[in-house]
Amino acid sequence: MSRSQKEFEGSVLTDKKQEVDEPSLYKVILHNDDYTTMDFVVLVLEVIFHKNSLEANRIMLNVHQQGVGMAGVYPRDVAETKVIMVHELARQQEFPLKCSIEKV
Repeated sequence: MSRSQKEFEGSVLTDKKQEVDEPSLYKVILHNDDYTTMDFVVLVLEVIFHKNSLEANRIMLNVHQQGVGMAGVYPRDVAETKVIMVHELARQQEFPLKCSIEKV
């Protein structure tokens, strides 16, 4: 065994620590319209966003009174999936409910 091999005998080679960035977060926003019922907005918030009745009603009132309401904050892929789910459910019930995402 050469001298350089002896120096490393018993040593453990380790990788440098890799820093992992947290994924960007996005707000999922419901938009008011003149046709979608308040009950349907509450249903969407309870079924898709898993909000309890009290919180769903509070968000629905924000949508109704302020024009928008934040349904939740999620990583991009989850937020985009929730938007698709909202639009699909609204289309099935023939409501024009609009939902969008906005980077936090």
